[in-house]
Parts: sequence; structure tokens; C-alpha cells
Amino acid sequence: MHTPSPVDILAIGAHPDDVELGCGGTLAKHVAAGDRVAILDLTRGEMGTRGTAELRDAEAQEAARVLGVTQRLNAGMRDGFLENSEANQRLLIAFIRAFRPRIVLATAPKDRHPDHGNASQLIVDSCFKAGLQVLTSEWEGKAQDAHRPEHIYHYIQYYDLVPDFSVDITGYMDQKMASIQAHKTQFFDASSQEPQTVISSPGFLAGIEARSREWGRAMYVTHAEGFLTERRPGVALLTDLL
Repeated sequence: MHTPSPVDILAIGAHPDDVELGCGGTLAKHVAAGDRVAILDLTRGEMGTRGTAELRDAEAQEAARVLGVTQRLNAGMRDGFLENSEANQRLLIAFIRAFRPRIVLATAPKDRHPDHGNASQLIVDSCFKAGLQVLTSEWEGKAQDAHRPEHIYHYIQYYDLVPDFSVDITGYMDQKMASIQAHKTQFFDASSQEPQTVISSPGFLAGIEARSREWGRAMYVTHAEGFLTERRPGVALLTDLL
């Protein structure tokens, strides 16, 4: 496994493609702004109906290339049985301390796939505990320093949750959609002989685009992505709000 390097933003998904669907436009925009961005997939998506773990590994790396992120790693947790266990927390704490992000983007706190909600609380708990000095961890045999991210924001997934705030991704929607479609086994392909799923239906990606337009309309832009917060955000001046 590659050694993580410090980043500004760490986006964590339960499965490959979670991050692209939920916050791909935001990541692309921050990369363009010069921020260091990485993705951590907790599982390889090996329980999915379509594709294999090996194919999904390759698709995830292609999607990372499309978004321009500096690193994409996989924690190797169990797909379909993702638990907020001590073992998973300790593993994730080591990743958080290695990446040392200022901002963590996490899965939705409640969603159609139970792994998403379980991952959400796992991420929140691990971010807190990563800041505890007395909790020790190692990476490649070397002791790690404690690190607690400054902010955790949850991207929105299948359920239509009401965002606490939205990020303008106008100009980055095509890049977001290209990163999603890099996961070729998962989404609509008229020539595919694999079983159909909710997300492989022809209308699923159209729904992603439509929702981004709805969130954009609410803030008078073309496209946006919605997020939930762990704590109430604030601004220094009213003029800082869009």
C-alpha cells in the first residue's frame, strides 16, 4: 500500500463511486483551486451485483485520474458488513493520522445502503479519536502523532436529505459525471449482460444531474452539491455568504 501524504481534504466513501456521486464536483473544484485532495474507499465494493473487486479497483483509479486527486487508497474493510467496530476505528484512525486532513467529507448519516450510514458514524467517531493523544497508532512501524480534522461534512447520497449548505460546482459538472462514468461496470451500459440494479438504470445518472440543478437553483447557480454538517457553520461577516 502507498504511504498517504498530508492533504487539505480527505473524501471517504464506503464503496468505490460513493465519493464521485456525492461530492465529485466539489473535489474537482478544490483540485483546480490548488488544494491537496485524496480519496479513501473503505471497501472494494466486492459485494456489488456488477463487476469484480479487481475491475472496481481499476475503475476507482481511473475516476481519481479524472478528478485530479493526489491519492486514492482503499482500507480493505468488508463490503456489506461494514461496522463501526474498534478494529475498523483503529484502522481508520491510522489513515486519518497519515493523511492529516483539515476537512473530511463523509458518507450520508442515513441512506438506502446500510454501509453508508454505518460508515458515516465510523468516520465521525474515528475523526474524534484520532485526536486523542493517549490513543496510539502506527503506520509502517512508525508511531503516529494525534490529529483531529477541523471539519466533517457529509455529502448526500441516495436519500433526498435536505442540505445544510451547498457548494457551487458550476463548470465542474462534466468532470463529475466523467468520474462517475469511469465506474463502467456500475452504471448504464446498453451492451452489458450483467443484472440490472437501481444505479444501473438509464434514469439514475439523469437524476444525479437533475438534483445538482435543483440545489444550484436554490443558490442561483447552475449546478451545486449539498452537504450536511456535524456542527453549525458560521461566517465572519454577512457578506461572506453567497
